[in-house]
Amino acid sequence: MAYIDKVKVSGGIKYRARWRGPDGKQKSRTFITKSDADRFARRIDYDLNVGTYTDPHAGKVLLHIYGERWRKAQLQHRESTARDVETSLRVHLYPALGDRQIGSIRASDVQLWVAAIAQKLAPATVTKTYSFLAGIMKSAVRDGLIAKTPCVDIHLPKVEKQRVVPLAVEQVAALIDAAPAHYRTLLHFCAGTGARAREAFGVTVDRVDFLRRQVTFDRQLATRDGTLRWRPPKTESSVRTVPLDDGVLKSLADHLAANPTSSDGLIFRTPRAGKAFDLKRAYGKGPKVGWFRKAARAAGLPDDITLHDLRHFYASLLIRNGASVKTVQARLGHKSALETLDTYGHLWPDADEQTRNILNEALAQLRKDGNKLRVLSDT
Repeated sequence: MAYIDKVKVSGGIKYRARWRGPDGKQKSRTFITKSDADRFARRIDYDLNVGTYTDPHAGKVLLHIYGERWRKAQLQHRESTARDVETSLRVHLYPALGDRQIGSIRASDVQLWVAAIAQKLAPATVTKTYSFLAGIMKSAVRDGLIAKTPCVDIHLPKVEKQRVVPLAVEQVAALIDAAPAHYRTLLHFCAGTGARAREAFGVTVDRVDFLRRQVTFDRQLATRDGTLRWRPPKTESSVRTVPLDDGVLKSLADHLAANPTSSDGLIFRTPRAGKAFDLKRAYGKGPKVGWFRKAARAAGLPDDITLHDLRHFYASLLIRNGASVKTVQARLGHKSALETLDTYGHLWPDADEQTRNILNEALAQLRKDGNKLRVLSDT
């Protein structure tokens, strides 16, 4: 139970609230007026009784200090995500709020910060950067530094979801034809399996079953500067086995005949150095244009086309030929059918058009026989 006593200080008399925390250690806090000390003591007593107590002194740690502890403890972050988190915190969060005590940050402070970065960052980037602060604050609540997170009811800029517009068959064919011969099988493979770029880059011979005509995706390439390293797939659902059509199988067989694999079994390598593929080198940077970007331009495709568009193309082919949502989900390795519908739902036949087709087919015979229609109308 908290109690109040007077203490003499150089400026006169102050009032000190004293109590014992759950750890048994005595704590105190001084106030200028007795009413403030009483109010604080009642709140401490209430929090201790209901189990919502947090040490008032714990929230004095600076945000950037606790934020770095949080960042380094995130074992689930992939290498690329970890770099993204570090950059976002260092560039966008710490300059604004990093020197504030974590317990002093209010929801209004967070809202002002969001409004400020929204002036210079895209809505999706703002949302992602805010999620890192929300994660830090949630961890601070769990650690007992603050009683509640200030990241509640924060208004974020609306993220306009870009509707997927898949490439046409003719465009994909033109892209493959325009690519150097060494890369054509890779493009054919991506278009024929819906593989993510790094999944395709990391395919090894032992993952391709030529007899059963299928390929297994259970890892992806995590390479920088051609160094061969592996990492788990994007999610657990990304582990999947995908059927291979005759065209992809033949292209793979021809590619392997011309480019035998080494001991690691990697199918796709750079033509000269024989290194693992790097996504950045496919697109290039600045004036140095990568092989994929060159092929896309030669095929008359816009510069925003990426290897991921071949994944969208694969999904659109399945949908166009009557594949169910669950089939598309399984082939693409989506976590849920909702994710599949959210991305490709607009590609499935319109419900109104389906209704017309059903009625047209069901009533076709009646339309052929005018007499039957008149009999039906008379009855």
